[in-house]
Amino acid sequence: MEIKSVGVIGAGQMGNGIAHVFALAGYDVLLNDVSESALAAAPEVIRGNIDRQVSRGKVSAGERDAALARIVTERELTRLGPCDLIVEAATEREALKHQIFAALTPHLAPHTILTSNTSSISITRLAAASDRPERFMGFHFMNPVPVMQLVELIRGIATDEATYQTMVGVVAKIGKTASASEDFPAFIVNRILIPMINEAVYTLYEGVGTVSSIDMALRLGANHPMGPLQLADFIGLDTCLAIMNVLHEGLADTKYRPCPLLVKYVEAGWLGRKTNRGFYDYRSGEPVPTR
Repeated sequence: MEIKSVGVIGAGQMGNGIAHVFALAGYDVLLNDVSESALAAAPEVIRGNIDRQVSRGKVSAGERDAALARIVTERELTRLGPCDLIVEAATEREALKHQIFAALTPHLAPHTILTSNTSSISITRLAAASDRPERFMGFHFMNPVPVMQLVELIRGIATDEATYQTMVGVVAKIGKTASASEDFPAFIVNRILIPMINEAVYTLYEGVGTVSSIDMALRLGANHPMGPLQLADFIGLDTCLAIMNVLHEGLADTKYRPCPLLVKYVEAGWLGRKTNRGFYDYRSGEPVPTR
């Protein structure tokens, strides 16, 4: 089927980025959030991000204006129902996602494809909260969405081939590259990435290295563009912990046990860049290691 209209649930960092890339690719976008303030701020956030692309010559001013005109904000979740494609990008809590899909289901058009941007939760379980598991997929964008090239496509046990092929075409149209993953905890990228971050936190917890030495070692010794603790702050320590918990519970293997220090930082509300403190303290403007 041809996708023309896209509903995006969640106007946070991921939802804004998803709306941004779809609008630039020519899709009509309906952007929803339960927070009035987040929804009100979204158009200017998206404009600022596209302006950076304009300044670098990657997007023209005309393309920016046309993309912004395609994005409409909407407080009422049910009004997303007629969209051809819906991308859920709400907080990474399974119970919340189930509530969203259950509330949306009675209002969906018969042809609508449902997707979730979840970074780790079972697509099969999420699909079971809808009336169309055959037209339900994982659609996992990397952060920041406008910059990162990869999109993970995850089929639940009931996802049909037509839905999968439609989403492969959508990924190509928005200028991204699709990677197919089976529906196992954390899929491919986070199955590998988040345990590495957790191991870096254990390395800090056990006193093997400091925040600075661990990040320097991986940047210079493994040629990573960002150290693992710096990356954890960028992702959000609460998100890292949530994914480790999904891995630990879903695979029942002690190698996925979240580091107690990661748990402690989250309990303190030190979640990284979004709270101005994590493994680095950002309050002065210059990141300062907290250990």
